[in-house]
Amino acid sequence: MTLYTRTGDSGETSLFDGARVKKSDPRVAAYGDVDELNAWLGFVRAALGTSNDQLSEILVHIQRDLFALGAQLADPRDRIADRVVKAALGDDDVSRLEGLIDRFDGEAPPLRRFILAGGTQSGAMLHIARTVCRRAERGMVALHPPVDRVLLRYVNRLSDLLFAMARAGNYRAGDPEIEW
Repeated sequence: MTLYTRTGDSGETSLFDGARVKKSDPRVAAYGDVDELNAWLGFVRAALGTSNDQLSEILVHIQRDLFALGAQLADPRDRIADRVVKAALGDDDVSRLEGLIDRFDGEAPPLRRFILAGGTQSGAMLHIARTVCRRAERGMVALHPPVDRVLLRYVNRLSDLLFAMARAGNYRAGDPEIEW
């Protein structure tokens, strides 16, 4: 099997149900944003190296969740989730993110003002990932048929988690936040 299929050479791609759509289709853009977010999280993991294996494990779990999210976005008729258990996200996944948000948010001082994105290399990358996550969320909200509400809750919490992780990482490194 070759990596290239030539089926997208005309600017179209296939969704999981076999429907052909333009690569500019809002659904393709939404799962493309999720894919970009996944790549940013991989970049964060690369920047961390072996310095924080616990954070890397959390990010790997999120990256796997994002593959499931992308699969569901590419499946507007909800056919894959029935066949592939690993492509499902649910309330437990949202709750897991909420627990992580509470944990990381508790590490940094309470927010008093808006802060500028930046800090350590991994902190700055997490801020970028947060903005890509918000873009993916905006794209998902615009889709018709609408996506499962648990997916929207997941990305909404994920952007909060990425913010909390960036702040905690910067605080751990002694890199002060710049308030606006």
